[in-house]
Amino acid sequence: MIHHLHCPICKNESVRIHFPVIDNSVTSECFPVWQCLNCTGMFTQDIPDEESIGRYYASEAYVSHTDTKKGIVNRLYHIVRGFTIKGKCKWVAEATSLKIGSILDIGCGTGTFLDGMKSAGWKVTGIEPDPVARENAKKNYGIQALAPEALDILPNGSFEAITMWHVLEHVHTLHPYLDKIKKLLAPGGKLFIAVPNYTSFDAGYYKETWAAYDVPRHLYHFSPKSMQILLIQQGFVMKGIKRMWFDSYYVSMLSEQYRKGVLKIVRAIFIAKISNIIALFNKRKCSSVVYIAAVN
Repeated sequence: MIHHLHCPICKNESVRIHFPVIDNSVTSECFPVWQCLNCTGMFTQDIPDEESIGRYYASEAYVSHTDTKKGIVNRLYHIVRGFTIKGKCKWVAEATSLKIGSILDIGCGTGTFLDGMKSAGWKVTGIEPDPVARENAKKNYGIQALAPEALDILPNGSFEAITMWHVLEHVHTLHPYLDKIKKLLAPGGKLFIAVPNYTSFDAGYYKETWAAYDVPRHLYHFSPKSMQILLIQQGFVMKGIKRMWFDSYYVSMLSEQYRKGVLKIVRAIFIAKISNIIALFNKRKCSSVVYIAAVN
């Protein structure tokens, strides 16, 4: 188990416990979530190390690995995924000002996003730690996703775009990992980081039962301020922020299940809608945020 004496995001020592959160997905174990008083980021404390955390992903309900459609929440996830894939492809094209290029998707899951980019004419490369997800990517889309070790041997400066859709919060070696990514970006290339935003309305409403805390799989819980500080520390400059509108609905539905054991779909939709209305006026309050960055 890893116990942090300082903030793993900004490395400041001004940290304190915030509240305990239960792993509602797999083990029902409880993990303390701490907060940094400097960057405002939060992090899961006493986490399993890289060799031990695998069992916390061992669930058929982990939709990004298995493409499961069990349950109403996962069925709805698949319905809206087509819209979100088109939106992500559009963001990449706009931010890079390229119609075609070379893209690396880290944590590519079953390959749905890369399939969209491949259909648009891009040369695609995927990194995915889960062997089941890699097999599904190959079977469903003909995408041969690579194991994480391949990140060390990919040529530097070879990608116009690197995407991490809800991945950075899972990475144990946060700062060294971003160092590697910075080297892989081509001159003028763009990095896309999507993470949950604990400063959103839905996060504040559900508190410790907010599904996007997802302990211990989510090692960090970013605020916009903490992400800004992290990117600056790593030599990046922020180029833009995008909202992920559908995430508030998905997370709110899961959170309702975690609170009462029963999905209160009307209340979940109501909370998500309020969250999105607030985010309409302040994109930094969206339930999930995409940060677009470039090397400074």
